[in-house]
Parts: sequence; C-alpha cells; structure tokens
Amino acid sequence: MDANTPELTIPCTECQAGRMHRKHVTYITYIGDELITVPDFPAWVCDICGRSDYDTQALNQLILLLSPNAGKSTIRKGLITQHPEPRQKEIRPRKRE
Repeated sequence: MDANTPELTIPCTECQAGRMHRKHVTYITYIGDELITVPDFPAWVCDICGRSDYDTQALNQLILLLSPNAGKSTIRKGLITQHPEPRQKEIRPRKRE
C-alpha cells in the first residue's frame, strides 16, 4: 500500500464510534493443554475501544495448519480383508452293505 492509497477501515461493531483498522497482533489460543502464540497475526482493531477481531481468512488458514490431521493424506486406507477359501465338504465313500 502506498502513501496515496487510503487505508481501509470498517465501523466498529462494539462501540459504533470507532473505526477498525487492519493491524498485526499476537494470536493466542490453547490446543488441549498447549498454549499456542502466533506473532504478527492480521486483525482488525478499533481505534476507540480497542476491540480486536482476527482476520477471518488468516484464521481459517491457521485452523487448517493447527488441525491434528494437517499434513496427513485425506485418502483413507481401508484394511484389505482376505476371506478364507470356502471349505469343501468332505466326500466320504458310502459303505457297501
């Protein structure tokens, strides 16, 4: 963004007096018992009340990265079950009387 391009702002949904500006903050969350911090995370921050909303697109990408299945193949490998050969009936010769 150059000096001639106006900064994009949106009205604050919390105080309705301020404007939300795009800034970079530290994202903090827990995954199970683990504290996760992500520095320089994009967010919208109100210039009056300080409300901060994380950027939706960046948050969705982060959720994908932090997913327990991240990096794993999405193709499910089923177990191949081998059925035993059908048993043939034993043919016993008849007793002659």
